[in-house]
Amino acid sequence: MRKKITFGDLASILENYDIVELEDVKIKGDVEVELSLSGTIPSSLIQILQPVQGVVEKKVVVLEAAKFEVAKAAWTGKIEEVTIGATSADGGTRESTVTIGGEKSLPFYNFDSPMPYPPVISVDCFDMPIPLAKAVRGFYDDVMEDPGEWAKKNVREFGADMVTIHLISTDPTIKDTSAKEAAKTVEDVLQAVKVPIVIGGSGNPDKDPVVLEAAAEAAAGERCLIASANLNMDYERIAKAAQDNGHVILSWTQLDINAQKTLNRYLLKLGVPREDIVIDPTTAALGYGLDYAFTNIERMRIAALKGDTDLAFPISCGVTNAWGARESWMKGSPLAEDSDWGPAAYRGPLYEIITGLTLGIAGGDLFMMMHPEAAAAVKRVTQMLFGADTDGAKEVNEGDWVTWEDNK
Repeated sequence: MRKKITFGDLASILENYDIVELEDVKIKGDVEVELSLSGTIPSSLIQILQPVQGVVEKKVVVLEAAKFEVAKAAWTGKIEEVTIGATSADGGTRESTVTIGGEKSLPFYNFDSPMPYPPVISVDCFDMPIPLAKAVRGFYDDVMEDPGEWAKKNVREFGADMVTIHLISTDPTIKDTSAKEAAKTVEDVLQAVKVPIVIGGSGNPDKDPVVLEAAAEAAAGERCLIASANLNMDYERIAKAAQDNGHVILSWTQLDINAQKTLNRYLLKLGVPREDIVIDPTTAALGYGLDYAFTNIERMRIAALKGDTDLAFPISCGVTNAWGARESWMKGSPLAEDSDWGPAAYRGPLYEIITGLTLGIAGGDLFMMMHPEAAAAVKRVTQMLFGADTDGAKEVNEGDWVTWEDNK
């Protein structure tokens, strides 16, 4: 039979039988020693147990000093710095600009090499009313008929760093809006807000080149991000329009690291400056390939830091794609035997938040998002990881984590 007793119990038992000393006695089992405040085993117990095998006096004088060090990687590469937006000093009308990239280490490894710029959020708006999940639509019901007002609400009420205007009505299968009308929409958005903007087409490979060309001309000098050049359409025409009008070009591929390298090389051969390229390797949402998107982006960032200049560009992530997952917007599971999915009002934003933060850890620099509260959550967490002061919180040096006490 096994029984747990203390050394004090053992001492009492021995004293009751007037046993002063033990010889050739072995004590089997796990031994737990409770030290006194002075750091020693009580002398009375030592006197009895001194001959017992394995029991010796141990006194803790002082904890030996130990230094915590974070291993640092010897990266040789650097991510290109790209500025989006142009103020009056640079020939534009923006009141602010954003700069992304410039990293010399993995995301948020500030103890390795501090990130020069935090990730940036661009909140979506569209050139026509579109079907939106109920959790999103409630924020925009009053502005969906006016792209300028939609953009303005994103900035004034929701604090967007940037605004993305999607010219989806230009798609021949939707409204087939002309390039001239699309250019007018871009002008309206530029007048409505003074933050940098992203100009996106409809995704139609035949229509986008002419639409983005007209939009780039309408926004000449504003240094917008033109989205996008890709291998499935006339990327040369789009890249030239961006160059001729002083814009940044988004190099978009579909979850293929080799295709991304190829398109980047093509753009560089066309004469696009390195500081005018942002890459978008495609975002797969939570539950729909997020693990693959993470791996793809992380591989690109690690390759760039190792010296692969074909991939050394800031990364944009279309986090809005999270709303393509049916679990993010459906009221509940279509399967009767399935478990409760929980309130869609929370589920959708959480899908977008988790998608954004996951890709931020992989290496994302720019997040295109839709739900304003999801955007705010991603911004706050990434700012905190970056080391910025959030809501008055004291900046913390990661190297001091052992002694870090909250709210001090």
